[in-house]
Amino acid sequence: MLGIMQGRAKLMASLMYGTGMRDMVCVRLRVQDIDFDHKQITVTAGKDNKDRVVPLPDSLIAEIKHALDDVKKLHDGDLSQGYGEALMPVSLARKLRTASRSWQWQFVFPSTRLALDYSTGKTRRYHTYQTALQKAIRRAARAAGINKRVTSHTLRHSFATYLLESGKDIRLIQELLG
Repeated sequence: MLGIMQGRAKLMASLMYGTGMRDMVCVRLRVQDIDFDHKQITVTAGKDNKDRVVPLPDSLIAEIKHALDDVKKLHDGDLSQGYGEALMPVSLARKLRTASRSWQWQFVFPSTRLALDYSTGKTRRYHTYQTALQKAIRRAARAAGINKRVTSHTLRHSFATYLLESGKDIRLIQELLG
């Protein structure tokens, strides 16, 4: 199925399969959450608002860096047009007023369009929609001839199954999955 997918959807699905992330965590991933030096991703405010760390698959590092180069160009273009603010948690937005324009707070998988934030009146670029990812996964599963129900959550279960089959401790798997 992953072999059929292309572009950003493939990278997102591969990341979910390789880390066990949920789809919403994946689309909300920020540049600062990826630590290439330690080969890990910090999942911030996951389910039940908990933080955790998951391994960054070696096979995806080059692809993620390439994707971030494209996102950086997009962000620089937004900044030059007077935009470039990312949506931030309310308390942090008050405390760190200019942080929303900084590179590290940008989404790894930004929306293709700018949108008006009606609560603030500002135009900004949000993360990509999780439904776009979910649809791409379903289309790829159909194209691959998989006759079972395949969702983004299936990738998470596949990650856990792979770890179990390779002899990893169930507690470690629970910790990685949150």
